Amino acid sequence: MKKKVFVALSSFARHGQAPVELLKKSGFEFVLNTSGKRLGSQEIIAMAVGADGIIAGLEVYDRAVLEGLPRLKCISRCGVGTDNIDLAAARIKGITVVNTPDVVVQPVAELTVGFVFDLLRSLTRQTEDMRSGGWVRHTGYLLSSKTVGVLGLGRIGRRVAELFKRLDAQVIGYDLQPDQAWADKAGVAVVSKEALLSRSHVLCVHVACADGAPAVVGAGELASMKKGAFLVNVSRGQAVDETALLDALKNNHLAGAALDVFAQEPYNGPLSQLPNVLLTPHVGSLTHESRAQMETEAVENLLKVLSGFSVV
Repeated sequence: MKKKVFVALSSFARHGQAPVELLKKSGFEFVLNTSGKRLGSQEIIAMAVGADGIIAGLEVYDRAVLEGLPRLKCISRCGVGTDNIDLAAARIKGITVVNTPDVVVQPVAELTVGFVFDLLRSLTRQTEDMRSGGWVRHTGYLLSSKTVGVLGLGRIGRRVAELFKRLDAQVIGYDLQPDQAWADKAGVAVVSKEALLSRSHVLCVHVACADGAPAVVGAGELASMKKGAFLVNVSRGQAVDETALLDALKNNHLAGAALDVFAQEPYNGPLSQLPNVLLTPHVGSLTHESRAQMETEAVENLLKVLSGFSVV
């Protein structure tokens, strides 16, 4: 019987036909999600019936979904996070879960750098002023005069630190298990979490955060940051306590913040009303180049697993 692949991503191949061509060449039967939206649990079960593999986005694969797909052997996540997949249930059912962690590094790191420059020079704020007919000049800051703190030195955090070092910023970092050899080579000082918070003019958050876990940056952490500091979060919405962040911004303890991720998405909460907050709708990895590469790698990973090869 010919193997079957279901592509759950509604935006699949929007940035190039390479992943579709790979599926065609594989000889596997494949079905695309043409609904134009993120699928619910029952929709996945109905549309992926008989599937051996799924190219997955952010839709939820809980125990009920996995039990409703008895032939499923692999979920290939187009992206990094697997919080939407019940990994324990997948292991029990013998379902291999793979992802594309390296593709997102550069686009997310570049967005972080863009956020920081925007905050330091009030670019968006001044653009909005001029669109309203104003001519309000905000005095900015030089990046080279600031200490950038990177909370979480995984793939993305390390890349962010390297980029800021090349831009002449002082860079410090914290991680539960830091790669000291990398830090020494990159010229990044690894410090305690307390020192990172108290010394950083700009704090960039790049941590993993499981659903239901307490915020990594809560009221206490925000209070220990420098007065007038900036915060950037492009990791997980749950990593930063949004209520505490709102308070820190409204009482002028923090000078500004930039967020690409939120505890509940889509986000339309009170942070969107503050003029010193930059908000983007979870677009960290959303570039033409990275999406095309990510989808291609997701297909390659799936085909390897279904063909009996391991994915490193």
